[in-house]
Amino acid sequence: MEGLQKYFDTIETALSKIEYAPSPDGLYAPVRYELSLGGKRVRPLLTLLACELFGGDADRAIDAAVGLEVFHNFTLLHDDVMDKADVRRGKPTVHKVWDENTAILSGDAMEIIAFRYVARTPAPHTAAVVDWFLKTALEICEGQQFDMEFESRDDVTEAEYIEMIRLKTAVLLGGALKIGAIIGGAGADDADRIYRFGESLGLAFQLQDDWLDVYGDPARFGKKIGGDILNNKKTYMLINAQLRARGTDAGELSHWLSATDYDPAEKIAAVTALYNRLGVGELCLQQVDLYSRRAIEALQQISVPEEAKQPLYDLARRLIKRDH
Repeated sequence: MEGLQKYFDTIETALSKIEYAPSPDGLYAPVRYELSLGGKRVRPLLTLLACELFGGDADRAIDAAVGLEVFHNFTLLHDDVMDKADVRRGKPTVHKVWDENTAILSGDAMEIIAFRYVARTPAPHTAAVVDWFLKTALEICEGQQFDMEFESRDDVTEAEYIEMIRLKTAVLLGGALKIGAIIGGAGADDADRIYRFGESLGLAFQLQDDWLDVYGDPARFGKKIGGDILNNKKTYMLINAQLRARGTDAGELSHWLSATDYDPAEKIAAVTALYNRLGVGELCLQQVDLYSRRAIEALQQISVPEEAKQPLYDLARRLIKRDH
């Protein structure tokens, strides 16, 4: 992202300097591998940008930023085990390169490394940052639990789904910004506003992710298309398809949700065709637009000069840019 390269360079340098014990390599090699898969590094970037937005020194936020990125990747590693995902960012997932037990234990190590880095935040903001990080980390676990429980429920509401993705995805974006704001010396009101900006942005981002899993380009998306359909994952589109389907559409959807022996490509094609007929893809994109607008409105309310917010405006628009 033009103009932000210096931040990405700082983040990558800091990640490359994480010190691991020399042994056992079987514990730390998967950690290095997971972090090497790349990704947008959005969360640490948000922390550094928020710190500077309020006049802080980004160097004082780099440890917290590294901790947040390691924690984010830890959640992805464990999510891949739970979802039985074979590909992450175009590469085999940790549990495919090694095995599930290794992935679980290496993920645990990543979580501890993340806590260690966040706790290095300089005084006088150490306690406030650690408290907010722990609150956020626990909420993410709550979101993951709801996500798992939804797998065995046929009555998940749209509101429940939005709350689940708020916890599982959006609170970490909001938390990354709020932690940066705290370190930068923001007042309580502005710290809350920048949190709402990140939270709304996270909701838009996850809803877009749902849409891309069905309609995206695998080469650009970084993982196989249709994974949510094959796993009967309760997404915004599936929930609304269940609410809207009638007659033969309802029967066909029920068939695919209960089928155990099927050709994956056939199921993906059939359910995608159902989504097209029911218009739930467009409904999802409308929600992406709604939460994108809410994010921008929260950012506009922050009491710093508008020109200082430009990197965050640009980043928000880039994250939600899509091809459709």
